[in-house]
Amino acid sequence: MKRPLFFVILLFLFFSLSCRNGTKEKESFIPVFSTYKSDSVNKNNIPPKDEIFYGILTPVEICTIFNRLQISHNNEILNPVSNKDQYLSSSKASINTGVYGVDFGYLKLFGVGQEMIDCMVTIRDMSNKLGVPDKYLTEPLKRINNDISESDTILSLMNDAYIKIEAHLREGGRESTAGLMVMGGWVEAMYIATQLVYNSEKPDPEVIQKIAEQKYTLTTLLSFLKNYYDDPVVVYYSKKLKYLKNYFDTFDIYFKKGDLEIDINKQVFRSTGSEMNVTLETLNKIRDYIGKLRTEMVTP
Repeated sequence: MKRPLFFVILLFLFFSLSCRNGTKEKESFIPVFSTYKSDSVNKNNIPPKDEIFYGILTPVEICTIFNRLQISHNNEILNPVSNKDQYLSSSKASINTGVYGVDFGYLKLFGVGQEMIDCMVTIRDMSNKLGVPDKYLTEPLKRINNDISESDTILSLMNDAYIKIEAHLREGGRESTAGLMVMGGWVEAMYIATQLVYNSEKPDPEVIQKIAEQKYTLTTLLSFLKNYYDDPVVVYYSKKLKYLKNYFDTFDIYFKKGDLEIDINKQVFRSTGSEMNVTLETLNKIRDYIGKLRTEMVTP
């Protein structure tokens, strides 16, 4: 799906990955974590490939970071909907519209319930603070209140709502507001992943991979926000994200030669696995920094 404002492609990233893949000697590299599985094949005796998103997604789509991860049901980690009335500035409202969008995606994992409805109402109220019409959220709320839709249908409707919200802000010359919304969603997704899924005592390679892969999206996000440095709030959080990027820059992700595919249209990499030289110390630093940044974002 096309997202004019969010569609940011970093060609240099493609080239750097291709060069790294071709020039690094496998014999000289000892991975700390690897997600390659020698016994995982499909009916054609070909190992299945996973997708790695590198582009900018809507807050609802960002929840793809949770795919195939065994996330527990713990709503206490989410941003309380009671906070919504305390976000008085446009920047706080936009950031937390993104935060609540990811919280909605998390709640969707456990089916339709009252907490999911409350989150949808909160997203509507938050978007109203940004001058976004109610009509974008009317259909999802109507469908869920009538109890005639599956949670996947509601998720699709909510994703469409975020795309319309982004378009509305863009048409009004408020691209930086949309950027803060996306940033808030990304930080919230990372917060949930590092707090509920990541376990430094028993690290799961697939969980590590999902977190490590976010270095690509972070690079894209920073490149996107750079276009809106006329907004001091964007500049402020960009500096925070650049500091976080220093941790991601300390490690590399390696793919086997010929295994990596790049889908520019869908903005994904595909591979049967990867090898990473990321350390637990670095992952813990990422987790802790994300926690502090997220606390600052959701605090009224």
